[in-house]
Amino acid sequence: MKNKAVLLAAPALGLGLVVMGASPAMAAHATGTYSTTLNEINNSGASGEVWIEVEGTSATVTLNATGLAAEFDGAPYPHVQHIHIGAQGLCPSDDADTNGDGIINTTEGAPAYGEIGTTLSVGDADKSPAGGLDLAAAPAGSTIDYEETFELDQATQDALEAGTAVVVVHGLDPATQPESGTSPSDLMPELPLAATSPALCGALEMQPAGWVDTDVTTVAAVESDTMGAQVGFVALGATVLTMAAAGVYVVRRRTALEND
Repeated sequence: MKNKAVLLAAPALGLGLVVMGASPAMAAHATGTYSTTLNEINNSGASGEVWIEVEGTSATVTLNATGLAAEFDGAPYPHVQHIHIGAQGLCPSDDADTNGDGIINTTEGAPAYGEIGTTLSVGDADKSPAGGLDLAAAPAGSTIDYEETFELDQATQDALEAGTAVVVVHGLDPATQPESGTSPSDLMPELPLAATSPALCGALEMQPAGWVDTDVTTVAAVESDTMGAQVGFVALGATVLTMAAAGVYVVRRRTALEND
Protein backbone atom coordinates (compact mmCIF):
# COMPACT_ATOMS: atom_id res chain seq x y z
CA MET A 1 0.00 0.00 0.00
CA LYS A 2 1.12 3.55 -0.57
CA ASN A 3 2.61 5.18 2.50
CA LYS A 4 0.85 7.83 4.53
CA ALA A 5 2.63 10.69 2.81
CA VAL A 6 1.32 9.58 -0.57
CA LEU A 7 -2.19 9.09 0.81
CA LEU A 8 -2.43 12.55 2.33
CA ALA A 9 -0.46 14.49 -0.25
CA ALA A 10 -2.19 13.17 -3.37
CA PRO A 11 -3.85 16.04 -5.26
CA ALA A 12 -7.63 16.11 -5.55
CA LEU A 13 -7.61 15.25 -9.24
CA GLY A 14 -9.11 12.55 -11.42
CA LEU A 15 -12.58 12.67 -9.91
CA GLY A 16 -14.01 11.53 -13.22
CA LEU A 17 -17.72 10.77 -13.23
CA VAL A 18 -18.15 11.44 -9.52
CA VAL A 19 -17.57 15.21 -9.72
CA MET A 20 -19.92 17.83 -11.09
CA GLY A 21 -20.06 21.61 -10.96
CA ALA A 22 -22.84 23.67 -9.47
CA SER A 23 -25.89 23.96 -11.66
CA PRO A 24 -26.58 27.46 -12.96
CA ALA A 25 -30.33 26.88 -12.83
CA MET A 26 -32.11 28.71 -10.07
CA ALA A 27 -34.77 27.02 -7.97
CA ALA A 28 -36.59 27.43 -4.69
CA HIS A 29 -34.50 26.78 -1.60
CA ALA A 30 -34.77 23.28 -0.14
CA THR A 31 -35.71 24.60 3.31
CA GLY A 32 -36.49 21.82 5.78
CA THR A 33 -34.98 18.88 7.64
CA TYR A 34 -33.46 15.93 5.80
CA SER A 35 -32.11 12.77 7.38
CA THR A 36 -30.96 9.24 6.69
CA THR A 37 -29.52 6.16 8.32
CA LEU A 38 -26.08 5.28 6.99
CA ASN A 39 -25.76 1.59 6.17
CA GLU A 40 -22.57 -0.32 5.45
CA ILE A 41 -21.27 -0.95 1.96
CA ASN A 42 -18.48 -3.41 1.12
CA ASN A 43 -18.92 -5.17 4.47
CA SER A 44 -17.30 -2.21 6.20
CA GLY A 45 -18.95 -3.02 9.55
CA ALA A 46 -19.70 0.68 10.04
CA SER A 47 -22.97 2.44 10.77
CA GLY A 48 -24.20 5.99 11.21
CA GLU A 49 -26.83 8.65 10.69
CA VAL A 50 -27.11 12.11 9.14
CA TRP A 51 -29.33 15.16 9.70
CA ILE A 52 -29.33 18.22 7.45
CA GLU A 53 -31.16 21.38 8.49
CA VAL A 54 -31.61 23.71 5.53
CA GLU A 55 -32.69 27.32 5.98
CA GLY A 56 -32.55 29.34 2.80
CA THR A 57 -29.10 28.75 1.36
CA SER A 58 -27.56 27.75 4.70
CA ALA A 59 -27.24 24.11 5.78
CA THR A 60 -26.21 22.57 9.08
CA VAL A 61 -24.99 19.03 8.53
CA THR A 62 -24.62 16.62 11.44
CA LEU A 63 -23.05 13.24 10.68
CA ASN A 64 -22.28 10.59 13.28
CA ALA A 65 -20.63 7.31 12.35
CA THR A 66 -18.86 4.45 14.13
CA GLY A 67 -17.04 1.29 13.16
CA LEU A 68 -15.01 2.83 10.33
CA ALA A 69 -11.41 1.98 9.52
CA ALA A 70 -9.38 3.44 12.38
CA GLU A 71 -5.77 3.77 11.21
CA PHE A 72 -3.57 3.93 8.16
CA ASP A 73 0.17 3.55 8.61
CA GLY A 74 -0.10 4.47 12.28
CA ALA A 75 -2.18 7.62 11.72
CA PRO A 76 -5.96 8.19 11.94
CA TYR A 77 -7.60 6.97 8.74
CA PRO A 78 -9.10 9.85 6.68
CA HIS A 79 -12.70 9.32 5.49
CA VAL A 80 -13.80 11.64 2.69
CA GLN A 81 -17.56 12.14 2.74
CA HIS A 82 -19.99 13.78 0.36
CA ILE A 83 -23.56 14.49 -0.60
CA HIS A 84 -23.86 12.76 -3.97
CA ILE A 85 -26.47 13.97 -6.46
CA GLY A 86 -27.79 13.67 -9.99
CA ALA A 87 -28.66 9.97 -10.24
CA GLN A 88 -31.28 7.59 -8.83
CA GLY A 89 -30.99 8.75 -5.23
CA LEU A 90 -30.18 5.20 -4.10
CA CYS A 91 -27.38 3.24 -2.49
CA PRO A 92 -25.84 0.55 -4.71
CA SER A 93 -26.67 -3.12 -4.30
CA ASP A 94 -24.11 -5.92 -4.49
CA ASP A 95 -24.85 -6.19 -8.20
CA ALA A 96 -23.02 -2.89 -8.68
CA ASP A 97 -19.68 -4.76 -8.46
CA THR A 98 -19.46 -5.10 -12.23
CA ASN A 99 -15.79 -6.07 -12.39
CA GLY A 100 -16.30 -8.87 -9.87
CA ASP A 101 -13.40 -7.96 -7.57
CA GLY A 102 -15.56 -8.08 -4.45
CA ILE A 103 -15.47 -4.31 -3.93
CA ILE A 104 -18.06 -1.76 -5.06
CA ASN A 105 -15.78 1.08 -6.03
CA THR A 106 -16.92 4.69 -6.29
CA THR A 107 -17.39 4.59 -10.05
CA GLU A 108 -19.46 1.40 -9.84
CA GLY A 109 -21.71 3.01 -7.23
CA ALA A 110 -22.17 6.23 -9.23
CA PRO A 111 -25.20 5.07 -11.29
CA ALA A 112 -27.10 4.68 -8.02
CA TYR A 113 -25.96 7.69 -5.99
CA GLY A 114 -24.51 10.02 -8.61
CA GLU A 115 -21.73 12.56 -8.62
CA ILE A 116 -20.37 14.72 -5.83
CA GLY A 117 -22.59 17.71 -5.14
CA THR A 118 -21.14 18.83 -1.80
CA THR A 119 -17.99 17.76 0.03
CA LEU A 120 -18.51 17.37 3.77
CA SER A 121 -15.07 18.63 4.71
CA VAL A 122 -13.88 19.95 8.06
CA GLY A 123 -13.69 23.64 8.92
CA ASP A 124 -13.09 26.14 6.14
CA ALA A 125 -11.92 23.52 3.64
CA ASP A 126 -13.48 23.42 0.17
CA LYS A 127 -17.07 22.14 0.27
CA SER A 128 -17.38 21.99 -3.51
CA PRO A 129 -16.85 18.88 -5.67
CA ALA A 130 -13.28 20.06 -6.28
CA GLY A 131 -12.49 19.28 -2.64
CA GLY A 132 -13.88 15.77 -2.92
CA LEU A 133 -10.57 13.95 -2.43
CA ASP A 134 -8.92 16.37 -0.01
CA LEU A 135 -7.97 13.73 2.54
CA ALA A 136 -6.34 16.26 4.84
CA ALA A 137 -9.73 18.01 5.26
CA ALA A 138 -11.68 14.80 5.91
CA PRO A 139 -12.75 13.51 9.33
CA ALA A 140 -10.38 10.79 10.51
CA GLY A 141 -10.52 7.71 12.70
CA SER A 142 -13.07 5.01 13.43
CA THR A 143 -15.66 7.46 14.79
CA ILE A 144 -16.99 10.60 13.10
CA ASP A 145 -18.78 13.35 15.01
CA TYR A 146 -19.23 15.98 12.32
CA GLU A 147 -21.24 19.19 12.50
CA GLU A 148 -20.72 22.06 10.07
CA THR A 149 -22.83 25.00 8.89
CA PHE A 150 -22.14 26.39 5.42
CA GLU A 151 -23.73 27.77 2.26
CA LEU A 152 -25.31 24.98 0.24
CA ASP A 153 -24.91 25.13 -3.54
CA GLN A 154 -27.96 25.18 -5.79
CA ALA A 155 -27.32 21.78 -7.36
CA THR A 156 -27.39 20.06 -3.97
CA GLN A 157 -30.51 21.98 -2.96
CA ASP A 158 -32.19 20.82 -6.16
CA ALA A 159 -31.24 17.22 -5.40
CA LEU A 160 -32.62 17.46 -1.86
CA GLU A 161 -35.93 18.74 -3.20
CA ALA A 162 -36.00 16.06 -5.88
CA GLY A 163 -35.22 13.27 -3.40
CA THR A 164 -32.03 12.25 -5.19
CA ALA A 165 -29.41 13.35 -2.62
CA VAL A 166 -27.34 10.57 -1.04
CA VAL A 167 -24.66 10.77 1.66
CA VAL A 168 -21.62 8.54 1.12
CA VAL A 169 -18.67 8.07 3.50
CA HIS A 170 -15.59 6.55 1.88
CA GLY A 171 -12.64 4.56 3.17
CA LEU A 172 -12.33 0.82 3.76
CA ASP A 173 -10.07 -1.09 6.15
CA PRO A 174 -7.45 -3.01 4.12
CA ALA A 175 -7.08 -5.41 7.04
CA THR A 176 -10.60 -6.73 6.47
CA GLN A 177 -10.69 -5.99 2.72
CA PRO A 178 -7.22 -7.09 1.46
CA GLU A 179 -8.12 -6.51 -2.19
CA SER A 180 -8.90 -2.87 -1.44
CA GLY A 181 -5.42 -2.34 -0.06
CA THR A 182 -3.42 -3.79 -2.94
CA SER A 183 -5.43 -2.54 -5.93
CA PRO A 184 -5.23 1.08 -7.16
CA SER A 185 -8.15 3.46 -6.72
CA ASP A 186 -10.51 3.75 -9.66
CA LEU A 187 -10.41 7.54 -9.14
CA MET A 188 -6.70 8.09 -8.44
CA PRO A 189 -4.18 5.35 -9.18
CA GLU A 190 -1.80 7.00 -6.70
CA LEU A 191 -4.15 5.92 -3.91
CA PRO A 192 -5.19 2.41 -2.88
CA LEU A 193 -8.72 1.31 -3.73
CA ALA A 194 -9.49 1.32 0.01
CA ALA A 195 -8.99 5.08 0.31
CA THR A 196 -11.80 6.05 -2.06
CA SER A 197 -14.27 3.14 -2.02
CA PRO A 198 -17.57 3.68 -0.16
CA ALA A 199 -17.99 2.36 3.38
CA LEU A 200 -21.36 3.94 4.30
CA CYS A 201 -24.35 5.14 2.29
CA GLY A 202 -27.77 6.61 3.00
CA ALA A 203 -30.43 8.25 0.81
CA LEU A 204 -31.68 11.52 2.30
CA GLU A 205 -35.40 12.06 2.86
CA MET A 206 -37.24 15.22 3.90
CA GLN A 207 -38.91 14.99 7.29
CA PRO A 208 -42.37 16.40 8.12
CA ALA A 209 -42.62 19.91 9.54
CA GLY A 210 -42.09 19.88 13.28
CA TRP A 211 -40.24 16.54 13.15
CA VAL A 212 -37.92 16.03 16.12
CA ASP A 213 -35.62 13.02 16.50
CA THR A 214 -36.27 12.24 20.16
CA ASP A 215 -37.99 9.56 22.19
CA VAL A 216 -40.60 12.03 23.46
CA THR A 217 -43.11 11.05 20.78
CA THR A 218 -42.63 7.39 21.56
CA VAL A 219 -43.07 7.98 25.28
CA ALA A 220 -46.12 10.14 24.65
CA ALA A 221 -47.58 7.45 22.44
CA VAL A 222 -47.01 4.82 25.13
CA GLU A 223 -48.56 7.07 27.75
CA SER A 224 -51.47 7.73 25.42
CA ASP A 225 -51.97 4.01 24.87
CA THR A 226 -51.77 3.41 28.61
CA MET A 227 -54.32 6.13 29.32
CA GLY A 228 -56.52 4.69 26.59
CA ALA A 229 -56.33 1.28 28.18
CA GLN A 230 -57.15 2.74 31.58
CA VAL A 231 -60.17 4.54 30.14
CA GLY A 232 -61.19 1.31 28.44
CA PHE A 233 -60.97 -0.62 31.71
CA VAL A 234 -63.02 2.03 33.49
CA ALA A 235 -65.63 1.96 30.75
CA LEU A 236 -65.71 -1.84 30.84
CA GLY A 237 -66.11 -1.79 34.59
CA ALA A 238 -68.97 0.66 34.33
CA THR A 239 -70.64 -1.55 31.73
CA VAL A 240 -70.29 -4.64 33.93
CA LEU A 241 -71.75 -2.80 36.90
CA THR A 242 -74.64 -1.54 34.79
CA MET A 243 -75.32 -5.04 33.49
CA ALA A 244 -75.09 -6.44 37.01
CA ALA A 245 -77.53 -3.84 38.30
CA ALA A 246 -79.92 -4.63 35.47
CA GLY A 247 -79.68 -8.33 36.31
CA VAL A 248 -80.55 -7.67 39.96
CA TYR A 249 -83.53 -5.60 38.84
CA VAL A 250 -84.78 -8.39 36.54
CA VAL A 251 -84.42 -11.01 39.28
CA ARG A 252 -86.23 -8.81 41.76
CA ARG A 253 -88.98 -8.03 39.22
CA ARG A 254 -89.46 -11.71 38.43
CA THR A 255 -89.62 -12.61 42.13
CA ALA A 256 -92.20 -9.93 42.75
CA LEU A 257 -94.37 -11.21 39.90
CA GLU A 258 -94.13 -14.81 41.13
CA ASN A 259 -95.19 -13.74 44.62
CA ASP A 260 -98.20 -12.01 43.17
